[in-house]
Amino acid sequence: MNEQLEQNKKNAMGFYDLMFNQCKSSEDIERYVGDVYIQHNPLVGDGKEAFIEFFENIANKYPGKRIQFKRVIAEGNYVVLHGYQEWPGYDDYASIDIFRFDERGKVVEHWDVLQVIPETSAHDNSMF
Repeated sequence: MNEQLEQNKKNAMGFYDLMFNQCKSSEDIERYVGDVYIQHNPLVGDGKEAFIEFFENIANKYPGKRIQFKRVIAEGNYVVLHGYQEWPGYDDYASIDIFRFDERGKVVEHWDVLQVIPETSAHDNSMF
């Protein structure tokens, strides 16, 4: 079981890196996604084709965007990525992405929550 958790963590980071940092959404779907892809982000359509279309548009509109993974947590068939998203010329975000994997280690479902990183804070702790 521990081996599968570690593989799912690697697959989640690989999936996100290929899509977000390398802007290869079609290749991403081929390599990391299972037979179905259920999307819960209200800005992205459901399914593989909607995913590809959305992230191709994002890649063109926001060149240079990047994500750094700060934490990766796995339990059962879920992986959570805590990330720092850099959007040059725009706001940066703290993100939480949750992925559900099938028995073959393929992504089949996704949820996310984003928060703009503010310029000031009521404390000296970072968001990471």
